[in-house]
Amino acid sequence: MTVLDPAAATAPGFAERIKVQTDDAHRRTEQSRFVGDLLAGKLTPAAHADLIAQTYLVYRTLEDAGRTHADDPLVAPFLGAELLRTDALEADLEFLLGAQWRDRVTATQATQRYIDRLDEVAYDWPAGFVAHHYIRYLGDLSGGQIIRRMLERAYGYTTDGLRFYIFDAIEKPKLYKDAYRAKLDAAPLSEDEQQRLIDEVNLAYELNGALFADLEADIDTYLIK
Repeated sequence: MTVLDPAAATAPGFAERIKVQTDDAHRRTEQSRFVGDLLAGKLTPAAHADLIAQTYLVYRTLEDAGRTHADDPLVAPFLGAELLRTDALEADLEFLLGAQWRDRVTATQATQRYIDRLDEVAYDWPAGFVAHHYIRYLGDLSGGQIIRRMLERAYGYTTDGLRFYIFDAIEKPKLYKDAYRAKLDAAPLSEDEQQRLIDEVNLAYELNGALFADLEADIDTYLIK
């Protein structure tokens, strides 16, 4: 007769451990004044355009890295065309900045550090890619939907300018997120590899926070007078 360990039966899954062990970093990122003022409609539309521009540069690298992992047994279950954001971000930038938007998009110092970290880990370390994939896309499917509604109210956008937040191919985001977390729980990672991935998620939150802080440094130029 097999005796089950009650503690093992009730131990949190990997996805829950990620959430718990990165909660502090997540909360710090959410305290950005730049994002708060933007969502409250206190900043000019240029602030939104600049945030979308920096976000685009991050996603361009992340999604390029994803294409190199299409056959990787760890990464492949997380990849899906329904998640990809680069095309939507490009459409938003053309709407917000005009046809020559590429000439106006350059990385801030914090964004460049974010991109450099992706270059360092997202191509050659599959679990590192999953860490950055997790923080971006689950955030887009969760808080991103709240952000979308607030930007609609604050700036009058409907679809154009907000395509980044629209996931037409995902009919039920909650079910999708539940399935994503189940894939994390089933990921073939050792305990040490799991902890390393969690550490990378914490770093990714810090990189996101620094991106916001760089934009916040110029907040006086964005404030609606």
